Amino acid sequence: MTDTGAGTEETVGDGEPEDGHGDTERLRTVCWRGRGIAFAALDPDDAELIHAWRSDPVIAHEVGTWPRSLSAVRERVESDLENGDRDDFVVLLPDGTPLGHIALTGQDIVDGSAAIALMLDPAHRGQGYGTAAVDALVDLAFGELPLHRVEAETHTTNTAALGVLAKAGFAQEGVRRSACMHRGRRHDLGLHALLREEWEALTRARSWDLPVTAG
Repeated sequence: MTDTGAGTEETVGDGEPEDGHGDTERLRTVCWRGRGIAFAALDPDDAELIHAWRSDPVIAHEVGTWPRSLSAVRERVESDLENGDRDDFVVLLPDGTPLGHIALTGQDIVDGSAAIALMLDPAHRGQGYGTAAVDALVDLAFGELPLHRVEAETHTTNTAALGVLAKAGFAQEGVRRSACMHRGRRHDLGLHALLREEWEALTRARSWDLPVTAG
């Protein structure tokens, strides 16, 4: 990728993911970026990627995903893309390799609130990409949209997600006790949020100040 502004469109190839998913001839238009990552808008053709990531046992356990067929995942992706209250992105490496899915959901412009959902390819976890992706998305939420609050929920035992949210500046506001059922057990959900004034106080560089390949 070339070093352009965060909102400047540029086209990159997928590259060949380690698990063999994806099309090396496919081109994606980059619409946003962060530290060493970029965003491209999710497309119905990404259903196979989403299906593969959702089927990973680690993701299934930590996120609590319900097993679905590829056709059902494709229908869900298409439905989400028609939802005007959310924006979905594929997270990319600088060479165009897809490494995850991130979304800004439940956007309420009147109240100024939205929520974050993130899912990473297991091969790229534990390398800082989750925090980079969340940082980039909150920069989009607060830098380009009139939002005041971005929140996220996760199992209180999901240490990887909790670490990402903490590094991104989110504060835990409370716990929804026994709020979900997964693998025969009830689980608590932690509610975390980042407010606009807290984002403004962060000392890190913003997405629009970073070169595409920044580490």
